[in-house]
Amino acid sequence: MSFDTAATSASDPVAADDDVNPHVDAPDLRVFVFALFFTFGGITSLNDVIIPKLKELFTLSYAEAMLVQSAFFAAYFLISLPAAAIVKRVGYMRTAVIGLLTMMAGCLLFIPASSQGLFAAFLLALFVLASGITIVQVVANPLISMLGAPATAHSRLTFAQAFNSLGTTIFPYAGSILILGPLAGVGAQALSGAALTAYRIRETHVIVHTYFGLAAALAVVALVVWLRRNRLAETAPVNEPILRAFGLLARPRFGLGALSIFLYVGAEVAIGSLIVNFLMQSDVLSLSAREAGKHVPYYWGGAMVGRFIGAYLLRVFSPGKVLAAAAGAVVTLLLIAATNSGAVSGWALLAIGLFNSIMFPTIFSLACEGLGRRTHEGSGIICVAIVGGAVMPLLTGRGADLMGLKAALIVPAACYAGILAYGVYARRPWAGVASAANAAGATGAA
Repeated sequence: MSFDTAATSASDPVAADDDVNPHVDAPDLRVFVFALFFTFGGITSLNDVIIPKLKELFTLSYAEAMLVQSAFFAAYFLISLPAAAIVKRVGYMRTAVIGLLTMMAGCLLFIPASSQGLFAAFLLALFVLASGITIVQVVANPLISMLGAPATAHSRLTFAQAFNSLGTTIFPYAGSILILGPLAGVGAQALSGAALTAYRIRETHVIVHTYFGLAAALAVVALVVWLRRNRLAETAPVNEPILRAFGLLARPRFGLGALSIFLYVGAEVAIGSLIVNFLMQSDVLSLSAREAGKHVPYYWGGAMVGRFIGAYLLRVFSPGKVLAAAAGAVVTLLLIAATNSGAVSGWALLAIGLFNSIMFPTIFSLACEGLGRRTHEGSGIICVAIVGGAVMPLLTGRGADLMGLKAALIVPAACYAGILAYGVYARRPWAGVASAANAAGATGAA
């Protein structure tokens, strides 16, 4: 099935490309994409556990600790368009292998980072790891949209994101046990000189062990994908300069969608990065670092549950309206977390994950409706917009240093207000999707 391009304006620079992009029914490839979502989601969520660990080891302020996210998400800004260019040259499956091997290299770089005991070395390892994740994500988002009917792309991408959330639920819990447990011993603030360096090297070994295991698993996944590299028949896109992709931003639905991705990822990452420290506060839940880390899966687990629910809701209601309602709920929860104390404050923050659930896939599919064979370009631009994860956490961390953690929640709240506005704007389906759905209904009736 393809979109009915005749229903769009002739002035739309992307509409004419749509019928070149085939949609195929390949259940085995969908399983492969679900595995990719699980893998890069889980590894990304480990940042929420690493941040309090490195904050303690290197005696960092909140803003300095957020450099972990800045280094990680800067990769999306720098690597997304080159990744889209790689897709154009070698195809989705081979590009996925490149991304997985780059992720493996990033995991292995934690070994020299630990031996040096330098914060900057950890930032470099995280950047390389994130570069691989960026490449994989540029592949995964449009690929799952291709593997089925275009009219159900919102629901299918949301369902795939549920596997992303499964990874983000499992990995932080295991990471809090493996990585945060040792924080109960002597603190870095009590040491100096050679003793401090030795302490940092010893304590970062637990991070090395975790990521070395991930590197081994990624090598196996890369091998499996390589063996199936010819499974998908792909049509080579027109050889156009990759910077042409920025022209898509002139299309309001896509441009505002890319901005919403920037805001959403920035807000989600900022909240996830601060959960451990937020729950450790005496006026919230007063938990130890390890126990607070074990609560992070509630945040990501809520997103997993919400995505399975959202996969159904998005088949029944307008995706834009569902997006606006979810964003409004998050703004409300942030206000509750910021103005209350104790369990009410802590669990209000954790509950945000439930409403985050449908946001990324819904914004992505709303923005990319009608891009057709240029979907890989749109995916590249949207992955560039994920750099919001490097910017908003830094602003939130700076706000926490100046005003406290609760007051700093105003930064993500403003982001979600912008997402609410986009949901209202995009509440009506793009003409091509509506036309294709109506044509399918008419065929079924006949």
